Amino acid sequence: EVQLVESGGGLVQPGGSLRLSCEASGFTFSLFTIFWLRQAPGKELQWVAHISSDGEIPYYSRSVKGRFTISRDNDKNTVYLQLNDLKPEDTAVYYCSRDYAGQQKGQGTQVTVSP
Repeated sequence: EVQLVESGGGLVQPGGSLRLSCEASGFTFSLFTIFWLRQAPGKELQWVAHISSDGEIPYYSRSVKGRFTISRDNDKNTVYLQLNDLKPEDTAVYYCSRDYAGQQKGQGTQVTVSP
């Protein structure tokens, strides 16, 4: 069974940082590009970043480029998302997914950015 389990979310002040983790199981992790997506209250699911199967090539949405960093450790079947210089508009549930559309995503972890 494919499983993706996100963790690391929380409440942080503007300008703060968090590190999200996504632990995968049930498939050959090292063969898959992995995506981070997010969904803010009342809004559609949004692509944030993704990373190639070998971890060499990251991609970022314009809204997070320069602030967020995606990485992975294929030995640990884990993908990370480092969130720096957080803004209130980054508040959302963050998901990791095997696909861009989020049809194969985890249960999510809440990130709240508030003074």
